[in-house]
Amino acid sequence: MRTASIILAAGQGTRMHSKLPKVLHHVAGKPMLWYAMQAVRALVDLPPAIVVGYQAEAVQSAINEDALFVLQEQQLGTGHAVKCARSALEGRADTLLVTFADMPLLRSESLARLVRMHQESGSPVTMTSFIGDEARGFGRVVRDAAGKVTAIVEQAVATPEQLKIREYNVSAYCFDAEWLWGALDQVPVSPKGEYYLTDVVGMAVEQGYPVVSMILEDASEGVGLNNRVHLATVEKLMRARINEKWMLAGVTLVDPDTTYIEVEVMIGKDTVIQPNTHLRGKSTIGEDCEIGPDTTVIDSVVGSHVRLVASVLEGAQVHDHVTMGPYCHLRKGAVLQEGVHLGNFGEVKDSVLGPGTKMGHFSYIGNATIGENVNIGAGTITCNYDGETKHPTEIGDDVFIGSDTMLVAPVKIGDRSKTGAGSVVTRDVPQDTLVMGVPAKEKRKLEKSD
Repeated sequence: MRTASIILAAGQGTRMHSKLPKVLHHVAGKPMLWYAMQAVRALVDLPPAIVVGYQAEAVQSAINEDALFVLQEQQLGTGHAVKCARSALEGRADTLLVTFADMPLLRSESLARLVRMHQESGSPVTMTSFIGDEARGFGRVVRDAAGKVTAIVEQAVATPEQLKIREYNVSAYCFDAEWLWGALDQVPVSPKGEYYLTDVVGMAVEQGYPVVSMILEDASEGVGLNNRVHLATVEKLMRARINEKWMLAGVTLVDPDTTYIEVEVMIGKDTVIQPNTHLRGKSTIGEDCEIGPDTTVIDSVVGSHVRLVASVLEGAQVHDHVTMGPYCHLRKGAVLQEGVHLGNFGEVKDSVLGPGTKMGHFSYIGNATIGENVNIGAGTITCNYDGETKHPTEIGDDVFIGSDTMLVAPVKIGDRSKTGAGSVVTRDVPQDTLVMGVPAKEKRKLEKSD
């Protein structure tokens, strides 16, 4: 028995008041449509069929994963949206799992339970619901005196009595594919001129089939998105879910309420995350680190036994036993090798700092390659940009760079050399040489005692 998935993602989301399609708004670092795709991938035998409409090209280009995109040219309701996928899926699957892209909290485990329940039910349709106090625009699940599902009534057309019902339709379904394609041809047009997928539930009941509703154990999975208030609620719930996962895996979050970890971040055990820390993108943090407070790590790799305080990392690599901060900034291409120390107000871009190198404070290193055990004095700047081109700086091992040194690239400093405080280095410096002045000139060769 083959299972296929249909994800409805065609709506504009007018209540978001945004130029961006609703399904591309981010939750914990990824578009909400991404979560809908991840939830079904392990459950189906075909790439998910995503029904797109509003800004279809933007939605397609934002998803760099295997999927079948189906266009709904006119937004005529959820029943019409599913019908648009008929030509792509009819005859290719026995079971259809239908979900909505604006429900990023719905777990794959719950959908797996829905599929199992459907296969055991003998009904052509199995649905999902939750019990709650806030409707959020969801349709109501109507049951008879014996507790059997008889219909789903959309909020827009529900009676005052039906609006009091506290069981809400989650809009996640399993269908017998052959039955569904026939049923969709019989769905009547609503007073709003739309074709509701929910009407097929009543049709199944009329045909004498028992309709089973899987009530979600965690009602928060049923929280959908219609506006930015809902977006903030979902973001908070997702963040709490992610934080709980890492705490259960051996990571200490000193204050989970002020810790922001996006969904693709990886963290090693016994790492401590201090308050007001943001771990974003595909960042990886090793074991036994202390990150924060007030630190942001974006698409960066951080080794083990690292201490980062009140700093920002973007597209950077930090090896083991590095200490950094406060108020440092690693920009794209920055690499701090093992044991590097970066003091307050240091900035590094497109540069490699070798093992054991120390850059105390108030310095900028750009487009540079720096060797082992180099001391970079306060106020050092690599003057790498001449207004048109960025030029490299090379510093060898065991070099001492005096405070307020200007290194005017392209320039090379040989192993074990030194620059005097306030020097402006415009020419290459040989090994074992002391240079001083503006411009810096060779003063003498250095002995081992120096």
